[in-house]
Amino acid sequence: MNTLTTRGFHHITMVATDAPRTLHFYGELLGLELVKKTVNFDDPGAYHLYFGRDGGRPGTILTFFEWAHARRGHWGVGGVHHLALGVATPQAQLKWKRRLTDAGVQVSGPIDRGYFKSLYFADPDGQVLEIATAGPGYAIDEPAEALGRELITPVAERLPAGRDEQAIARLTHPEPVPVVTPDMQLDGIHHITGITDDLEEAGDFYERTLGLRIVKKTFNQDDAQTKHYFWANYDGATIGAHSALTLFGWPGSRNVARPGAGQTHHIAFRAENAEEQLAWRDHLLSLGVEVTPVRDRSYFESIYFHAPDGQLLEIATDTPGFAIDEPSEHLGTTLRLPEWLEPQRADIERRLVPLS
Repeated sequence: MNTLTTRGFHHITMVATDAPRTLHFYGELLGLELVKKTVNFDDPGAYHLYFGRDGGRPGTILTFFEWAHARRGHWGVGGVHHLALGVATPQAQLKWKRRLTDAGVQVSGPIDRGYFKSLYFADPDGQVLEIATAGPGYAIDEPAEALGRELITPVAERLPAGRDEQAIARLTHPEPVPVVTPDMQLDGIHHITGITDDLEEAGDFYERTLGLRIVKKTFNQDDAQTKHYFWANYDGATIGAHSALTLFGWPGSRNVARPGAGQTHHIAFRAENAEEQLAWRDHLLSLGVEVTPVRDRSYFESIYFHAPDGQLLEIATDTPGFAIDEPSEHLGTTLRLPEWLEPQRADIERRLVPLS
């Protein structure tokens, strides 16, 4: 029995083609805090931007590699379909719909998913995003102490034929929303939804390797023929924040994810510290999973491995955090480089497009 259980997501890393545009969209429009401006340590000619809440609290961190000439990617097996960001209430969600729509972003929803309400849109590179409400939660159709035991068929009102699409389209906040108000703050990763060709194999893998537990077996509410399973940090009573990984099942599909702009590069889960991470690495190796040596990312340490469907995964440490090289009150204000890249600073800065 696995005695290691990740507390949830550390971060998610995506691919963008234009760092200033990404900063405007996620920083100014969505109101996320830029907590680190640095470069991709494996490709120092490209930006690596980190956004988050509370100085980069694990579970709230979105990071972007800027690859200016990357081709457009596409979701598929072994990749992420969409990233959901959390908001507290349906009322705040409607304010987001108005703010995004007024900014020229195409938005659909809110759609009642039962467990939460969902608003969908895409970033400028095509990454599919969702703003999901905090509740009502996964216990609306089975007991909180017995989640994920039955295959749940969604009620007719949540399927396409049961929705009033015109009423959904009309629903919005009545007034413009020029600034992100406190009630609208996006509290990091609500869930991440990927695609796999074998739900049973994927579930066994995430349960054995990361200690995640099944919390919902249901169907894709936009395609009732596709199974949709949810895993999370679940102790049999409560679900940990920022820990829900969901997968659409495409059995036998050869439609694999195409890496590139507007797609997720990898998903990172949490280890408390370097000692725990080494235990994770030993655990993965004991299961026959190929895993990299520990890599120093300055703000955390990382190990990498793949799920059976090809999804690239990481386990990153919570420590030391983003305040090790600049004051917490000035995070993200200057270009930070690791010590080994400082001799190349002048050349690196010449190659980067100014962000403002």
